[in-house]
Amino acid sequence: MIIKEFEYLQYRDKSKPHHIEEKTFEAIEKFVLENEKSAQYLKITTKKGYGKVLQAQNFVGVIQTKNGTTIEILPKISSVESEEKSKEILIKMLKTLKNSPFKNFNMANLKSSKLPLLEIFISMFLKELAKLVQKGIKSDYVTKEENLKFLKGKLKISEQIKHNTIHKERFFVEYQEFSSDRVENRLIKTTLGYLYKKSKSNRNQQRIREFLFVFDEIKLSHDIKTDFSKVKLNRQMRDYEQVLFWCKTFLLENSFSPYKGDDVAFALLFDMNLLFESYVYDYLRKFGNFEKITAQDKTHHLAYENSDGRFRLKPDIVIHNNNQTIIADTKWKILSDAKAYNGVNQSDMYQLYAYGTKYAACENMYLIYPKDNDVKESFYHYFNDDKKLHLHVLFFDVKKDFKENKFIELIIPSI
Repeated sequence: MIIKEFEYLQYRDKSKPHHIEEKTFEAIEKFVLENEKSAQYLKITTKKGYGKVLQAQNFVGVIQTKNGTTIEILPKISSVESEEKSKEILIKMLKTLKNSPFKNFNMANLKSSKLPLLEIFISMFLKELAKLVQKGIKSDYVTKEENLKFLKGKLKISEQIKHNTIHKERFFVEYQEFSSDRVENRLIKTTLGYLYKKSKSNRNQQRIREFLFVFDEIKLSHDIKTDFSKVKLNRQMRDYEQVLFWCKTFLLENSFSPYKGDDVAFALLFDMNLLFESYVYDYLRKFGNFEKITAQDKTHHLAYENSDGRFRLKPDIVIHNNNQTIIADTKWKILSDAKAYNGVNQSDMYQLYAYGTKYAACENMYLIYPKDNDVKESFYHYFNDDKKLHLHVLFFDVKKDFKENKFIELIIPSI
């Protein structure tokens, strides 16, 4: 089943949209109620004619329940009705995330829009793994402890006494063996086994079986968090970086990674506010040709206690160019002429004012929203004793590719 942001799931009326089985509804409801983070993803509310419903929020991605039901939540983008186009835009935005496994993915190599999201993510992982296997999986000297019939390596005296008081013909030893059964490969094999149970694509399942054959002599990871802490991503292991990013995404509970619970088998969800911020920042970084641009700048605090900063300010994007500073905050929200001030929040106005007064060389600030054809750009002025601050409300068209997007021309005149 596919829904978009702020659409709902219901179980009362099979003839109406977004109907799911009652057991599936209850499983997802429990997922929301029992986990504080999950309440950000779905909201339990009521809808006339349906009673209780689960309403999607500003998170997109995929949820899979224990009974095999998969629900995709896609971005709600103005004037984009097709699910295929929404998926393509989502993947474009995911590619800009830092410290994520998406950045190397080439959409031209996969007809992404025709696959469920989970299968797209699995395909991305398998493609990166194919590159790694082609180059060759790494081996290393692995420390082993065994009770052998011959002396090898170093005799473990305490273990020898404990295990071999009677069997004096044996030796409890510690030795090093050059083996591919190293922690990085164990994490990859564990991910393959995990995804084999999740995938419903014959193609993906076949490829996973082929890779499991390659990793046949490697053990599974039984302590995933500890094993990730042992990963060595030095120059020799650089080829593993993207594959292990994927492993971490599927196996660990990161900000955009799975939740594993009693009722929900898998949930991979992304905050659209963070995605939109990342996407706009990546565009400005590539096409702005600025002297300096930073994301989530932490230079200033709102107040100080003695000499210690309090209430750190973190504007989404700060640009330094030609002795000027520009501040931009992104908001994943559709504005409307039907709302007061088109829906611009008063709290956002206060926030930008605080930024503008703390950054000395700042005269121009931007609130950036996703483009909607019904609302025009706005222009506000703040005044204080020292300088005039200009606030521009602009719209970024996520439907256009970077090279076709003329948004940078709206920023450049102010500097």
